[in-house]
Order: sequence, then C-alpha cells, then structure tokens
Amino acid sequence: MADRSERVRRVWRRTFSLSWPIAIQQTFNTLMRTVDVIVTGLFSPAAVAAVGLADLYAQLPLRIGLGLGTGAIALSSQDTGRGAETTRDRAITQAFLIGFLAGVPLVVAGLAISEPLIALLGAEPAVVEMAGRYLALVFAAAPMRIVGLVGARSLQGTGDTRTPMVVNGLANAINIAATVGLGLGVGPLPDLGIVGVGLATAVSRTVEAVAMTAAIASERTGLAFARPRSLTITRQLVAVSLPNFAEGMSTSLANFPFNALLLTFGTEVTAAYHIGRRIYQQFAGPLYRSFNVAASVIVGQTLGDGRPDDARFAGLAIAALSVATLSLAGLGLVVGAMPIARLFTSDAATLAYAVDFARVFGVSMVFFGLFFPISGSLRGASDTRTPFYARFTGTFGFMLGFAYLAGVTLGYGLPGVYAGIVLTYAWWTLVVAVGFAWGDWAETAAAMMAKRAEVSD
Repeated sequence: MADRSERVRRVWRRTFSLSWPIAIQQTFNTLMRTVDVIVTGLFSPAAVAAVGLADLYAQLPLRIGLGLGTGAIALSSQDTGRGAETTRDRAITQAFLIGFLAGVPLVVAGLAISEPLIALLGAEPAVVEMAGRYLALVFAAAPMRIVGLVGARSLQGTGDTRTPMVVNGLANAINIAATVGLGLGVGPLPDLGIVGVGLATAVSRTVEAVAMTAAIASERTGLAFARPRSLTITRQLVAVSLPNFAEGMSTSLANFPFNALLLTFGTEVTAAYHIGRRIYQQFAGPLYRSFNVAASVIVGQTLGDGRPDDARFAGLAIAALSVATLSLAGLGLVVGAMPIARLFTSDAATLAYAVDFARVFGVSMVFFGLFFPISGSLRGASDTRTPFYARFTGTFGFMLGFAYLAGVTLGYGLPGVYAGIVLTYAWWTLVVAVGFAWGDWAETAAAMMAKRAEVSD
C-alpha cells in the first residue's frame, strides 16, 4: 500500500510539473475568447450570437490543428521515451507542412463565402452581416492557427510545456489588448467594433505561429526540423490524427443543428448558451485541458520506455487527481453562476438563461474530470478512435437526439436541452473508460513504434 501511494505521488508530481504551464497557457487562451465575448456583449446580444455562430465555423482550423497536434504529441512523446530523435523530428516537420497546407482552402472560403455560411444557420440579417465579417478575418489566419497548435503539441510531447506557455501567452496578450483597443476604440485606436475583434484574433495567431516555428528552429528547444523521408511516419501521423479530427468535427458539426435548435427558443437563449459555455471553459478549461495533455505526454513517454503497466497506472492516477479537481471547480461554478454571468451581459433575459447554462456545465464537470485525462491517455498511446466513438455517439445521440426529443417533441423546453447536455458528457466518459480498461491501446502503440524503428535512419 505504501509503495502504491508513493507511485501515485510521483505521478501527481510529474503531472503538476507538466500541467501548470499548460494551465496558464490555457487560462490566457480561454481569457482571450472570454474577452471577445465580454467586448461583443457591450455591443448587443446579437453581436454575442454573431461571434458564437461564426466560431462554429472557426472551429475548423482549430480541429485540424488539434487533430494534427494529437498525432504530433503521440509520436513525439513515444519517440522521446525511446530516444528516437530523428524519427520524432521528421514526424513533427510533416505535421507542420500538412497543417499549413490544410489551412489555405479556409482562407479562400473566408474571403468568398463567409456570409452565406452564416446565413445557412438561419440567423437574422444583422447577425449574418456581423458574423460574416468576423469569420472572414478568422479564416484568413487559419494556416497560422493550425501551425501554432501543431508546434505547441510537438514541444509538449517532449515534456517542454513552458515554451508553448510563453509563446501562447504573448500571442494572447496581444489579442486581448487589440480586442479591447480596436473593438471599443480605446485612445487613438479606431472603433472597429466586431471587425476589430476579428482582426485582433488574426494578428495574434500569426504572431503565435511565427514564434512557435522560430522556437523549434532555434537551439533553445529539444526539437528540430528535419527533411521528411519516410511514408511510414506520414501514414502513422495521418492515422492517429484523422480520428481525432473526426472526433472534434463530430462535436463541431453537431453544434450547427444544436445552435439552430437553440435559435428556436430565441436569440437571447443562443447568446446565453455561448456565455455559459465561455464561463465553464474559462474556469474549468485550463484544468481539464492540462490534465488531458499531461496524460498524453506521460503515458506516451512511459510506453516509449517499454513500461505498459506503469503507463496504465499513470493514466488512472491522473484521472483520480483530475476528477477531484474538476468536481471542486464544478461546485464553484454552480454556486457562483449568477455573479460570473453578470460580467458578460446586462440583458435580464440573457442573464437568466446564462446562469442556467453555466450551472448545467458545472454539474457536468465530474464527467469532464474523467473523460479528458482518460482520453488523453488513450491518445498518448495512439488510440484516437475510442475517444472519437465516444464523442460521435454521445453528441449525436444525446446533445442532438435527446435534446430535440425532450425539448421540442415532448415539450419539456430548455430543461430537456439541459438534460441532453449532461447526458452527452456522461456517455463520453463511459465509452472512453471502457476503452481504457479493456482496449488494446498499449499493444497498438508498441506495434507502431516497432514500425517506426525500422525506418528511423
């Protein structure tokens, strides 16, 4: 028993060492989006809805970047654990190149069809106009957004979580200052409204991508760019990345009909949902995302070192720490929902709905506390399919299917939608827990590393 307790403490100490820079990074990341919502909330509920609807499409570069980043962190952590630096550098270089090229079509789409994309959601004309201008600017920086995400995950896979924290912190500080300055016309700066908010995002993402690329190219980090020479690495990178991209996109695509469902209850309800979502992401996002990445790094490196039993133990220990932490955060969110929501809106109807949504997300935190570290452990082992199955079935089965059935067909209204949200996250957790307990993820990781070893030089 004493030996097991010491093993848990070692895992927790390493988790904390990796997690605190990620938590700080994610705090500034979510603060950037929170400031966007607060500033647009000063314009009108329609402006909040416009940013929220545009962000549905803006999740495309995010999902591409996170998908490729998942492949990069899996291969980077495993190859770091087994000391295969050449293979690791070739993998992350390929992730950079693929990511940048994948973002180019989004630039074209933003310039050509941003407003029609928003109109498809059934929004009011004023919302369509504002959201279209904002989306065009965000899509203009899509290649840079993807490169920044891939670079951060590549470094984190080696155990370097501080460099991404510094780079991302700088970029987000620029974004926050520019959002306030250009969105509200502070001092000598022009008052550009929602265009200023979008421009701030585009500039900060460009700064982030350039700085991340420079950091890897320099001698200050353990990574380096290397000429790709192996299709085996390419295939593995794509094989790990695609299910994660599909996982994220299943949630993002489901958000389109889900927001259309919310719009049937009114613009205030839609704005309130995005406020409630922003609140929980600001307060809990840094925690569950840091646990997710730490689990990927620790499990991946431990598997690379040839210790699958220790990798499984580490994944469980991180999940225990995560669920305890996130449960406390959820309780705080339930209790403090009203004063926190007041920071985002003064509209009485929007405020009331926002408090309800924030409390729904607060109740769901216990499931977040389990889902994210367990899915992170699976991704560190290159198993990205199980988290995809979890999100796809849960999101379409409960967030859409159950919410529509209970909220509209059976006439329960918004309480039916709230229940659908909670059940979604509960299902996500159940599926990844089953996959972690009985899946063959350790064997899969070992087989992939063996193939990379054959083409390492």
